[in-house]
Amino acid sequence: MQQKEHQYQLNITWTGNTGSGTFDYRSYERAHIITAKDKPEIFASSDSAFRGDSAKYNPEELLVASISSCHMLWFLHLCSQNEIVVIDYIDNPTGTMVENPDGSGHFKEVTLNPAVKVAEAHMISKTAALHEQAHKLCFIANSLNFPVKHKPTCSEI
Repeated sequence: MQQKEHQYQLNITWTGNTGSGTFDYRSYERAHIITAKDKPEIFASSDSAFRGDSAKYNPEELLVASISSCHMLWFLHLCSQNEIVVIDYIDNPTGTMVENPDGSGHFKEVTLNPAVKVAEAHMISKTAALHEQAHKLCFIANSLNFPVKHKPTCSEI
């Protein structure tokens, strides 16, 4: 089967010039806006540890959200294929990033904590395997160089 390619185009606009550009490290804000055609704007900044605005999403949070979202969408797809009726899905993912002495850094790991509610108790036992399969299929997880762990729970409504 031939591979398909998908393209994604965004616009990232820095909005943090306070009048003197990047004259020095403290002279500018890290604020920026992420846009894509016909979608709402995402107001972003750097992490507050790096002089960012904690009221806005930062790239690290968006990465963790992307991993969680991709996993959820694959999991729901697999549940629908396997006649498992999911009624509710909530994840509280966490990520750990390590900052090196030179200022660079990398993610050490991300842990997904999906709490799933299914329509009937007999469906619960099948969900663990589907989380594993969703992880193997997730486009984002397959693109990472750090582990993504899973601590799912499942209950009947």
